[in-house]
Amino acid sequence: MKLRELKELSLDELRTREHELTDELFRLRMKRASAQLPNPMKMRDTRRALARVKTLLHERTAATPMQGGGR
Repeated sequence: MKLRELKELSLDELRTREHELTDELFRLRMKRASAQLPNPMKMRDTRRALARVKTLLHERTAATPMQGGGR
């Protein structure tokens, strides 16, 4: 999924996508451990997609002002 497509998603959709990618990465690690992973580049792509989603989530949550006025 491209960054442009990710930016169009809502906060809830990004959280859902983060959960999906985390699960997929777990499954890929299990396949790699049992030597059944046909395409090892899939792990790298999944890790990078997860990083993009987490970055967008962090940017959006940091952009909203915090309640309480603390430091």
